Amino acid sequence: MKKIEAIIRPFKLDDVKEALVEAGISGLTITEVRGYGRQKGHTETYRGSEYRIEFIPKIKIEIVVEAQKAEKVIEAILKTAKTGQVGDGKIFVSDISDTIRIRTEESGREAL
Repeated sequence: MKKIEAIIRPFKLDDVKEALVEAGISGLTITEVRGYGRQKGHTETYRGSEYRIEFIPKIKIEIVVEAQKAEKVIEAILKTAKTGQVGDGKIFVSDISDTIRIRTEESGREAL
Protein backbone atom coordinates (compact mmCIF):
# COMPACT_ATOMS: atom_id res chain seq x y z
CA MET A 1 0.00 0.00 0.00
CA LYS A 2 1.07 3.56 -0.66
CA LYS A 3 0.17 6.83 1.03
CA ILE A 4 0.04 9.77 -1.33
CA GLU A 5 0.11 13.25 0.16
CA ALA A 6 -0.40 16.16 -2.19
CA ILE A 7 -0.06 19.83 -1.28
CA ILE A 8 -2.01 21.85 -3.86
CA ARG A 9 -3.46 25.30 -4.47
CA PRO A 10 -6.90 25.69 -2.83
CA PHE A 11 -8.71 26.65 -6.05
CA LYS A 12 -7.58 23.37 -7.66
CA LEU A 13 -9.29 21.15 -5.06
CA ASP A 14 -12.54 20.52 -6.97
CA ASP A 15 -10.68 19.66 -10.19
CA VAL A 16 -8.33 17.28 -8.38
CA LYS A 17 -11.20 15.64 -6.48
CA GLU A 18 -13.13 15.03 -9.71
CA ALA A 19 -10.04 13.53 -11.37
CA LEU A 20 -9.46 11.23 -8.39
CA VAL A 21 -13.09 10.04 -8.43
CA GLU A 22 -12.72 9.31 -12.16
CA ALA A 23 -9.54 7.37 -11.34
CA GLY A 24 -11.55 5.15 -8.98
CA ILE A 25 -10.54 6.63 -5.64
CA SER A 26 -13.32 6.13 -3.10
CA GLY A 27 -11.86 7.95 -0.09
CA LEU A 28 -9.51 10.78 0.75
CA THR A 29 -8.74 13.21 3.52
CA ILE A 30 -8.49 16.97 3.01
CA THR A 31 -6.75 19.38 5.39
CA GLU A 32 -6.36 23.14 5.09
CA VAL A 33 -2.69 23.88 5.71
CA ARG A 34 -0.30 26.85 5.51
CA GLY A 35 3.33 26.90 4.51
CA TYR A 36 5.91 28.20 2.11
CA GLY A 37 8.56 26.95 -0.23
CA ARG A 38 10.11 28.92 -3.05
CA GLN A 39 7.29 31.47 -2.88
CA LYS A 40 8.48 32.75 0.51
CA GLY A 41 5.11 34.42 1.06
CA HIS A 42 3.91 37.64 -0.52
CA THR A 43 2.94 41.23 0.28
CA GLU A 44 -0.65 42.51 0.24
CA THR A 45 -2.25 45.89 0.81
CA TYR A 46 -5.32 46.29 3.02
CA ARG A 47 -6.90 49.71 3.60
CA GLY A 48 -3.73 51.44 2.54
CA SER A 49 -1.45 49.43 4.81
CA GLU A 50 1.00 46.96 3.36
CA TYR A 51 1.58 43.72 5.21
CA ARG A 52 3.45 40.51 4.54
CA ILE A 53 1.83 37.07 4.38
CA GLU A 54 4.60 34.58 5.15
CA PHE A 55 2.59 31.34 5.12
CA ILE A 56 0.57 30.65 1.99
CA PRO A 57 -2.75 28.78 2.36
CA LYS A 58 -2.73 25.36 0.67
CA ILE A 59 -4.77 22.16 0.68
CA LYS A 60 -3.27 18.82 1.74
CA ILE A 61 -4.85 15.71 0.24
CA GLU A 62 -4.05 12.33 1.78
CA ILE A 63 -4.92 9.08 0.03
CA VAL A 64 -3.97 5.47 0.80
CA VAL A 65 -4.21 3.10 -2.16
CA GLU A 66 -2.99 -0.28 -3.28
CA ALA A 67 0.53 0.03 -4.70
CA GLN A 68 -0.54 -0.67 -8.28
CA LYS A 69 -3.02 2.27 -8.21
CA ALA A 70 -0.47 4.81 -6.95
CA GLU A 71 0.81 5.85 -10.36
CA LYS A 72 -2.72 6.44 -11.64
CA VAL A 73 -3.47 8.67 -8.62
CA ILE A 74 -0.25 10.63 -9.05
CA GLU A 75 -0.98 11.20 -12.76
CA ALA A 76 -4.50 12.43 -11.96
CA ILE A 77 -3.15 14.94 -9.41
CA LEU A 78 -0.37 16.15 -11.71
CA LYS A 79 -2.73 16.58 -14.65
CA THR A 80 -5.28 18.67 -12.73
CA ALA A 81 -3.23 20.56 -10.12
CA LYS A 82 -0.48 21.87 -12.40
CA THR A 83 -0.55 25.51 -13.46
CA GLY A 84 3.12 25.68 -14.44
CA GLN A 85 3.94 28.39 -11.92
CA VAL A 86 5.89 28.42 -8.65
CA GLY A 87 3.62 27.34 -5.81
CA ASP A 88 1.78 24.48 -7.53
CA GLY A 89 2.75 22.21 -4.64
CA LYS A 90 4.31 18.82 -4.08
CA ILE A 91 3.38 15.14 -3.99
CA PHE A 92 4.88 12.81 -1.40
CA VAL A 93 4.64 9.02 -1.68
CA SER A 94 5.38 6.67 1.21
CA ASP A 95 4.89 2.99 2.02
CA ILE A 96 2.14 1.90 4.40
CA SER A 97 2.71 -1.36 6.27
CA ASP A 98 -0.92 -1.91 7.30
CA THR A 99 -4.38 -0.36 7.36
CA ILE A 100 -7.14 -1.28 9.82
CA ARG A 101 -10.81 -0.32 9.53
CA ILE A 102 -11.94 0.43 13.07
CA ARG A 103 -15.60 -0.48 12.58
CA THR A 104 -15.04 -4.02 11.26
CA GLU A 105 -11.42 -4.61 12.33
CA GLU A 106 -10.58 -5.60 8.74
CA SER A 107 -6.97 -5.03 7.78
CA GLY A 108 -4.85 -4.74 4.66
CA ARG A 109 -6.57 -4.48 1.27
CA GLU A 110 -10.00 -5.19 2.76
CA ALA A 111 -9.71 -2.10 4.96
CA LEU A 112 -9.25 0.20 2.02
